[in-house]
Amino acid sequence: MSAHDPLDRTRFPVDEWRLVETRFEAADLGVTESLFSVGNGYLGLRGNYEESRDAVHDGTFVNGLHETWPILHAEEAYGLARVGQSIVNAPDPKVIRLYVDDEPLELSSADLLEYERSLDFRDGVLHRHLVWRTRSGKSVRVDSTRMVSLAQRHLAVMTFEVTMLDGRAPVQISSQLINRQDRDVELGHPSVEAPVGSVADPRKADRLSRRVLEPQAGSVDEETGRICLGYRCADSRMTVGVAVDHHIEAPVEPRTQRHLDDDEGKIIYRLPLEQGQSLRMTKLVSMHTATRVPARELLDRCQRTLDRAAEEGLAQQYADQRAWLDRMWAASDVEIPGQPGLQQAVRWNLLSVMQAAARAEDHGIPAKGVTGSGYAGHYFWDAEIYVLPFLIYTLPYAARNALRFRHQMLPDARRRARELAQHGALFPWRTINGHEASAYYAAGTAQYHIDAAVAYALSQYVGATGDTDFMNREAVDILVETARLWADLGFWRRENSHSTFHIHGVTGPDEYTTVVNDNFYTNVLARFNLRRAADAVDEVCRADPDAYDQVVRRTGLRDGEVEEWRAAAAGMSIPFDEKVGIHPQDSRFLDREMWDLEQTPPTVRPLLLHFHPLVIYRFQVLKQADVVLALFLQGEEFSYDEKLADFTYYDPITTGDSTLSAVAQSIMAAEVGFHEPALRYFEHAAYVDLADRHANTADGVHVASAGGVWSSLAFGFGGFRDRGAGPEEERWTFDPRLPEGWEGLTFRLTLVGTRLRVDLTPDQITLGIEEGPGPLRLGVRGKVVEVAVGAPVTVPLDGQGPRLAGDPPNPAGTMRADGTVISATVPGGDD
Repeated sequence: MSAHDPLDRTRFPVDEWRLVETRFEAADLGVTESLFSVGNGYLGLRGNYEESRDAVHDGTFVNGLHETWPILHAEEAYGLARVGQSIVNAPDPKVIRLYVDDEPLELSSADLLEYERSLDFRDGVLHRHLVWRTRSGKSVRVDSTRMVSLAQRHLAVMTFEVTMLDGRAPVQISSQLINRQDRDVELGHPSVEAPVGSVADPRKADRLSRRVLEPQAGSVDEETGRICLGYRCADSRMTVGVAVDHHIEAPVEPRTQRHLDDDEGKIIYRLPLEQGQSLRMTKLVSMHTATRVPARELLDRCQRTLDRAAEEGLAQQYADQRAWLDRMWAASDVEIPGQPGLQQAVRWNLLSVMQAAARAEDHGIPAKGVTGSGYAGHYFWDAEIYVLPFLIYTLPYAARNALRFRHQMLPDARRRARELAQHGALFPWRTINGHEASAYYAAGTAQYHIDAAVAYALSQYVGATGDTDFMNREAVDILVETARLWADLGFWRRENSHSTFHIHGVTGPDEYTTVVNDNFYTNVLARFNLRRAADAVDEVCRADPDAYDQVVRRTGLRDGEVEEWRAAAAGMSIPFDEKVGIHPQDSRFLDREMWDLEQTPPTVRPLLLHFHPLVIYRFQVLKQADVVLALFLQGEEFSYDEKLADFTYYDPITTGDSTLSAVAQSIMAAEVGFHEPALRYFEHAAYVDLADRHANTADGVHVASAGGVWSSLAFGFGGFRDRGAGPEEERWTFDPRLPEGWEGLTFRLTLVGTRLRVDLTPDQITLGIEEGPGPLRLGVRGKVVEVAVGAPVTVPLDGQGPRLAGDPPNPAGTMRADGTVISATVPGGDD
């Protein structure tokens, strides 16, 4: 177990295949609601207790189900985002309330003799077991399960079993379907917690105080107990239908009572239980949403889903779920022998990514998946840079779906570019429906680098899968339009007898420095985007002239346009300061003084919640890795010495206030040799949510950070790189950096339909084919190896790369080219 394990192992014991909780605690209820969520990328059920009495955020979320609302700007300007979008808290089917001797089960006040809750990574089922001693002294055992099906996208399954361990008592179970989005607001308990503190937290969802879900249909079947509720969102006009079935197994026929109103459907079962007798209820839930289909039609779909599930039986649903996850783990599991605590954390993170993306299909991947309302359910660049690598190399079909969703956004992205007086396409910084929803343009729309993120991800996908059909019909259009945007956004400047291409007025990944000129990350990734678009057009033209003609027809590609892109890429300005010896984050970054993070108290972190943006923007201080991330994504463009100098300078001034940062820092720290920070950053990322590192896990799981955990292992410690082009032995390479004290590391990569197993130890790396045709030609530290089916290859390793002691030194006191010295201070530090 890691010496830095941050979890209370008396409460959360180590189990490599489960997240287990052994006692109830109210203090971190919102966090555990997120941690024990179950979902499939379309439908998500937060880990709320069935009784629904002890809760911070009762939540049921459907990917893409959102309401719109007008954004009111204090001062108007042309082109600002006009319509906000917020994920809707869908009708909640989780509620099952238990009464014994008319005493309600309420965990915060119950006398619990036994308690265990666990999320099993192998089947995605949430289990809860408890023994409750009532005030009358009777002992009752309660066992429940909850599962959102990965095999059937619109289905969830719950069971609830009550057993009298001693004594006899009347028992009542109330199963409910509740529209919390509106009922809780009307009761004065908003489904989205109001911001706490002196300022609003931009990471939280916007609170909607009016009615959102307009009732369209509702019924409770007298014979079957099937509850149906259908709604339409007031402004977005999206519709949702939910149907719930109940199946009861009991020693006697229970008395039944039914209730229905606009915001609730309820069925109550009453019966006496003798000592040793049990009552078991199975609750099947189906949920469908649409943008144009009437709610009544969606309820028909729900009923068909439930009918099919009932015919197949409960055992079949569990078997299908286990089979789906068996296939997934076979393709994506990462093993860390001798590190059981980290092993548990890694598998929880990987399951979280699958629960956010596996069945997203015709939607994007929200920053919080379907576990909470944080970031209002929006999609960001997070998916392309931090989540898609895991999907591309382990579940490529899910990556394809996510990229096809971006293609569906292309018409809106073209319109947005025109609105900003540009050619090509500009993808929205944050969105659900394809329209820009970021009200603060300096840290939103100005992040044009989202175009390069989409281009980068689709390029990696096509290269890793060989999916030329996707390239020819969809991906190439995105590459053309994003390259157009860069070519139009940038401009040429002649200096010292040669011309360079510049991009001004943008924001890079670091949101603590906004609207700058020649942001290093943006320019480096724009260069990649321009080159890749030019190469893609040429490849399609050579390989399939008919497909090329269609590309020209769809995009209006002009003669000479590809050459313009190549010229812009070749002339791209990549800032470098000879005196300081680093790549400045932007053209004026080194002019600023430095924020002294070492003297900044933790009580004012994250900085964005305690300092005005203008204060932060005046300093050299990073919210997250910017230059360092570019060095990873485009590592072949830079030397080891450049990477080392840049990492050494930027790491001490990076706050890590973004959960995205630790991943890139871990990967690059491992590559350049800072092995201790590399492991520390990895462990930080692995426990971002499990240990609530950023104090906002209650708003939902950080899906990008969870995906980045895989990247830290495969790219960082495994040393895997995909250059995206060229011969296989130059495209897919390994240069491992196994942490000191680790026995080994095993991970899998799916490359052009062949699953490769990578086994790394301190002394060697073994590459073998687990599934697929092979062979694969790969590079290992400059040596070319060919791996065939049944013929694994072992390559001895002379160490794990450079080893640099400690952390990079603080760069305060560095001298600029003009002879001035960069000082470090804390704003307002004397107050």
